[in-house]
Amino acid sequence: MTIKELFNLDKTISKDYLNKYKYPFEVLDNINNIIIDLFSKLDNDYLMIKENVYAHKSAVIGKNVEIIGPCIIGKKTEIRHNAYIRENVIIGDNVVIGNSCEIKNSIIFDDAQIPHFNYVGDSIIGYHAHLGAGVIISNLKLDKTNIIIKGDKLIDTNRRKVGAFIGDYSEVGCNSVINPGSVIGKNCIIYPLSSFRGIIGDNKIFKNNIIVDKK
Repeated sequence: MTIKELFNLDKTISKDYLNKYKYPFEVLDNINNIIIDLFSKLDNDYLMIKENVYAHKSAVIGKNVEIIGPCIIGKKTEIRHNAYIRENVIIGDNVVIGNSCEIKNSIIFDDAQIPHFNYVGDSIIGYHAHLGAGVIISNLKLDKTNIIIKGDKLIDTNRRKVGAFIGDYSEVGCNSVINPGSVIGKNCIIYPLSSFRGIIGDNKIFKNNIIVDKK
């Protein structure tokens, strides 16, 4: 599934950059460069809160939050206590990043919610997507080999670390693990306590290791 199939690009500050790529994993090597370039295009409502970290003046950042740049945080976004935002992260408008969440080398679209004890690495989370409490997006295989995306054909990402690409309006239930290189289409539901690997199309439900159409 391509970037344009998964995401409404009007819902991210990185739209012009994402338009240059076909597949979402192709973006991961360049998030750092995208952010650095965007710094010069931010309006005066964005404030540099520490080196290479810009946040909109309406963003709310809780106590004991650690942010390592480069990073951009959008308007009316809430970063709650004890969150850890590592290098190369774009966080959109009206986003919630919750207590004890860790985000690394990822793009989070507007209105996404990552609110409780989540890990998101080397991933793209779409507009209005939601991760339930304890959802982990795994980005590294146990054998440390390159991530292969397995759809109609096998695509070698040439990366050891690739998380997941979760389409607009999709929901991942509590305490699920989304395994490396997974792609979840728009308007999907992943049931709680799932372990998902692979590609799932739009408007699907994954429950008890079975994919069914969303009614």
